[in-house]
Amino acid sequence: MKRLLLSTLALSLLANAAQAADPSPTTVVAKATALGSGIYPENMDKAVRAQDDFYRYAQGAWLTANEIPADKSDWGTFMKAREDVQQQLRTIVESAAKESNKVAGSDTQKIGDLYNSFMNEEKLNALGIAALKSDLSKIAAMRNKKAIPGLIAHFHEIGVNTPIRVGIGQDNKNSSQYAVDVSQAGLGLPNRDYYLKLDDAKMADIRAKYKAHIEKMLTLAGEKNPATQADDIIALETAIAKVQWTAVENRDPVKTYNKMAVIDLNKMTPAFNWTAYLQSAHMHGKVNALIVSQPSYIKGFGDNLNNFTLDVWKSYFTWHLIRAYSPFLSSDFVNENFAFYEATIAGIKENRTRDKRGIALTDQVLGETVGKIYVEKYFSPEVKQRTEKMVGYFLEAFKQSIDTLDWMSPETKKQAQIKLSKISVKIGYPKKWRDYSSLTIKSDDLVGNLMRARKARYVREVAKLGKPIDREEWHMTPQTVNAYYSPEMNEIVFPAARLQSPLFDVNAEDAFNYGALGISIGHEISHAFDDQGAQYDGDGNLRNWWTAEDQEKFKKKTRVLVEQYNAYSPLPGHFLNGELTLGENIADNAGIVMALRAYKLSLQGKPAPVIDGWTAEQRLFMGLAQARRGKSREQRAITLIKTDPHSPGEFRVNGSLVNHPDFYTSFDVKPGDKMYLTPDKRVSIW
Repeated sequence: MKRLLLSTLALSLLANAAQAADPSPTTVVAKATALGSGIYPENMDKAVRAQDDFYRYAQGAWLTANEIPADKSDWGTFMKAREDVQQQLRTIVESAAKESNKVAGSDTQKIGDLYNSFMNEEKLNALGIAALKSDLSKIAAMRNKKAIPGLIAHFHEIGVNTPIRVGIGQDNKNSSQYAVDVSQAGLGLPNRDYYLKLDDAKMADIRAKYKAHIEKMLTLAGEKNPATQADDIIALETAIAKVQWTAVENRDPVKTYNKMAVIDLNKMTPAFNWTAYLQSAHMHGKVNALIVSQPSYIKGFGDNLNNFTLDVWKSYFTWHLIRAYSPFLSSDFVNENFAFYEATIAGIKENRTRDKRGIALTDQVLGETVGKIYVEKYFSPEVKQRTEKMVGYFLEAFKQSIDTLDWMSPETKKQAQIKLSKISVKIGYPKKWRDYSSLTIKSDDLVGNLMRARKARYVREVAKLGKPIDREEWHMTPQTVNAYYSPEMNEIVFPAARLQSPLFDVNAEDAFNYGALGISIGHEISHAFDDQGAQYDGDGNLRNWWTAEDQEKFKKKTRVLVEQYNAYSPLPGHFLNGELTLGENIADNAGIVMALRAYKLSLQGKPAPVIDGWTAEQRLFMGLAQARRGKSREQRAITLIKTDPHSPGEFRVNGSLVNHPDFYTSFDVKPGDKMYLTPDKRVSIW
């Protein structure tokens, strides 16, 4: 669900979220000269046969030569692209910060003063925990649990994690209206498994270190009984984890759509007054029903309110407030936050320099203000036009693919074509920019800046209720190296930063780009027809448009794909979860089909050229592999296996190619080769 969440993107994550996106002067990048084919032969491992391990064949030398930079948890092609963007953002942000005659309220003033407020480490060290004094006092002042709904509403305004997440987005069954949804949240560890896997030694070690981390943070904050409080917080979060749904259960858009009247929610959780929450959240009178993602969790949340004392809840809220803002307090908080969340959880060796963190934070808080300048300086109309042309070929490729499916009935094909025809395309940057004019940024008030920014975002979201859907809104900034498909909007979005080298090269011939960028275009379009997206119609409504027979055929194919990916093991003792990654795996597999078909359409009947001995199909597959290359630290890899709906790059490449007939012919894959699957075991959906 691509809805914005009022209580997500907690400020404790703002500095961490972009950690992999910043430049590092110690990074090792293999020097290579691009051929007209777009392929870097120096990055290949010629000792590995393409037929046995295409991923390593395509970039084994790169994988061996490149170490993950000390201040990152991952490194690869996407990370390199993000590093390039961060260097561009550095120019924008530092220029604004150095401007001596800033006009009050201008974009330059906001960008420069936000960055300068982060860089003023001396003042932040002098303030310490005092920056949170007002909000800590709110927690301490609670006399009974009736105050909890109001506190949670306030925490949602300022971006602090609570046991419930509240968001505003399109109603899944009426996409022309905004709705409020409620879902599970509230943990300090990556997901429920970290609390509940009692037989996993690594999880047990992390739990012990988490407890020690909480105790240290509460000690720094001057709490009187940090050891006891840490025990209480772990006990409460474990109780929260026990009633949470699994990541796989949360992928079902039908089961997670439960519209409930506020009066019924009050009956479900007598200990939590939803009417009081909505009043404090400035939504009372604007909604009379909420969409509940996990009803049993909400009931469990109410039970936990009863089962734990007010003092335990106070400790819990104190901890999560400190956790959310610790990257923006004095250096003792910053260092302890890094030691646990980045070193222990992600395996990062050293914190990023302060200027890198400041640039990342400025980008996060003032995204479209920075993005507007980024587009003016670094994005060309030619790239936008070329990408739009590529997307046109992909949409036609998908249209033709649907027509030729041998397992789908004409009735369902007709509905699929209707949905495909309604997909909207956004490339580069939004038509209208977000207005930050009401946001006050001061050069000497970092925490205040962040709280005001969060509140401004909150007000903007709540103001949507009762208004028409804004179909021009973007949920990524132009400087984001990523892309997305929204089932409710039925749209694909490719920000400007995704359309750059090494992910897209205007000087490379088309086949490589159809692999490096084009497969992502096909991937995002395919999300409209993955196991989740296929449950939405062309208008973005959760509605079944399949015949029962076709739906069963589709599910049968997806079950085989699940079994394939369940067998993949990125690390000894750790296997992929084929159900968690199913949607992304469907899109990865379909993206290859569409990329080849779209490339052939782009030739307009002309023969595909052979360049430097590479056929077009080979170049396309090499483009895919080089775009997906990357490596992660072990701690980070374990977290991703448990939480990320994407498969690791190795399996996004090899796991898709083994199902694709053109790969077998392009690289002469035969029985006995490690990448050979018998035709009856290959999965072809779209």
